[in-house]
Amino acid sequence: MRSGDTGAPDPGAAGPVRRQPGYTSGTMQHGKPHPHLRAPHAWNVSAVEARAIQTRLAAQVEGRFGLRQPPESVAGVDVGFEEGGTVTRAAVAVLAFPGLDPLAEAVARRPTTFPYVPGLLSFREIPAVLDALNSLGDLPGLLLCDGQGYAHPRRFGLACHLGVITGIPSVGVAKTRLIGEHAEVGPDKGDWQPLTDKGETIGAVVRTRDRVSPLFVSVGHRINLSDAIRYTLACTTRFRLPETTRRAHRLASG
Repeated sequence: MRSGDTGAPDPGAAGPVRRQPGYTSGTMQHGKPHPHLRAPHAWNVSAVEARAIQTRLAAQVEGRFGLRQPPESVAGVDVGFEEGGTVTRAAVAVLAFPGLDPLAEAVARRPTTFPYVPGLLSFREIPAVLDALNSLGDLPGLLLCDGQGYAHPRRFGLACHLGVITGIPSVGVAKTRLIGEHAEVGPDKGDWQPLTDKGETIGAVVRTRDRVSPLFVSVGHRINLSDAIRYTLACTTRFRLPETTRRAHRLASG
């Protein structure tokens, strides 16, 4: 299968950083959450409790409809760790859409309070991501998360979790597959195949650069799969990863 035209012009190389009114950038040690970005649950819970929270909140994921209009900005979200994993470092890089010029960036650090458990990474990473988002002057119109969305055993990966909490349309753009099966993807940029699990389409395996390993794209929240694929490709220029992810990764890696 092939995605078709994204409708976005080739942005080329990003220009110098421009701060639009209302956008800020900075670094936070401990964020003070905005009321509507506060999680409806505790983060430092047991693995059993975390899975129950995922199952409960998964019912709130909205993935049937596309975006009503293109976002004015799109942000990449990535997380790294410092000091042997004891400190979580979250980064958000906001770019204008469709031109992909840098608008703002934020980095937040906080002590890591949840262990590494496959399928539960959102409990380990999102608290610092919320700190970073809360340090921005304006929130972005779309989040591209370095991780899974609906393509998750409980249909509630990090992109779903972050989208439900913030209300921001979100997409999971993962470098590796967590679950699911798919047919061989064509060799050209824009080629894709459905990712399925137990007969359900849970995402797409998308070639973002000719003859380079594909990415695993899935709905996060408030966007359908077709638009998730389209915006992922629109944010991808000369490299395998979207520019949003590349910039956020550099920030998260220090």
